[in-house]
This record gives sequence, C-alpha cells and structure tokens, in this order.
Amino acid sequence: MADRKATITRNTLETQITVSVNLDGTGAAKFETGVPFLDHMMDQIARHGLIDLDIKAEGDLHIDAHHTVEDIGITLGQAFTQAVGDKKGINRYGHAYVPLDEALSRVVIDFSGRPGLEFHVPFTRASVGGFDVDLFIEFFQGFVNHAKVTLHVDNLRGHNTHHQAETVFKAFGRALRMALTADERMAGITPSTKGSL
Repeated sequence: MADRKATITRNTLETQITVSVNLDGTGAAKFETGVPFLDHMMDQIARHGLIDLDIKAEGDLHIDAHHTVEDIGITLGQAFTQAVGDKKGINRYGHAYVPLDEALSRVVIDFSGRPGLEFHVPFTRASVGGFDVDLFIEFFQGFVNHAKVTLHVDNLRGHNTHHQAETVFKAFGRALRMALTADERMAGITPSTKGSL
C-alpha cells in the first residue's frame, strides 16, 4: 500500500481545524483543541489504533464545545477518507471489546462507503472533566458522515462515566486498527462483491 497519510484543514466562521493522520503510524499524538477531555479520548484512538494523529483546533469555546467537537469529528473523517484511498487490500471490517474496571464497550466498524451510526451509550452522568458527554455522539456522527463508514458503538455495562467513555474510544481505536490493516490475501483487491466501496 502507498503511504496512507493525509492533512485536512477546515475553516468555518465557528472553527478553524487542521487534522493530520498517518494510518500506519506508531500511535504518536499531538493535540491543541482547547477541550482537554476530548484530547484524552483522541489519545486513545491514536495509541490503540496505532494511528499518528495531530489535531489543532480553534473554536468558539466561549459559547460551548459543541462546534469544536463536531467539526473535529468531521475533519478527522475527511482525513481518513483521503488517507485510506481506494481501500484495496484492507480488512474493511473491524471490531473490539474493551473493558476498564466495571465498564465494557464494543465497537464494530465497516469501511463500507455508506455512512451509518448506531450509538448506544447510557452515560450515567451528563459531564466528565467539564466535558458534556452529549457531544460524543456529535463527534462520531461527524466522523461517520465524512469517513463514510458504518459504525456501531455500544457500552454494554459501566457506571463510571469516565470509564464508559474511555472504553468506547479504546475500542474505536482497536476496531479502526483491525479494519485498516492490510490483508495479504486481498492485496490489490477491493473487499466487496460490488468491486468498489
């Protein structure tokens, strides 16, 4: 496979965001978003997905974090679309179960070319680390729409909100890693009976 890297800049009246990704990285991560708990979650994607991530964002945080979080998801999705290319030779599907103490989450992803999100995470608190957990669905919806993936996210159990969120993002990173890994038996082949994704 060619180098699977991309840098995307997205500027709106609400946010200015630049995302760089290397899908074949080592988990190196650098974040300047102004949203510390989101940075902590992005770090889970990088480390558990072995994806190098560099995210810089300036947004209207004086209002709240909504636009910044959603637009980071959008820009990250755009970067993944560019970096993954024609998808030839990848596993396409990925899944992971990740526990953290009492919490357990499952994430399943398909680089299908069809955006779809099922997000079932019954957070036990409305915020953690000053972060409104309602914004996680906005992040994932933005990512799904622009990475053109089908994504199922389920927190199966847990009562500590930090643990619930962390298991989701660790599982997301692991599922990405599985889906994007090259399958030697599929080298040069699009993993679809349609011949395209």
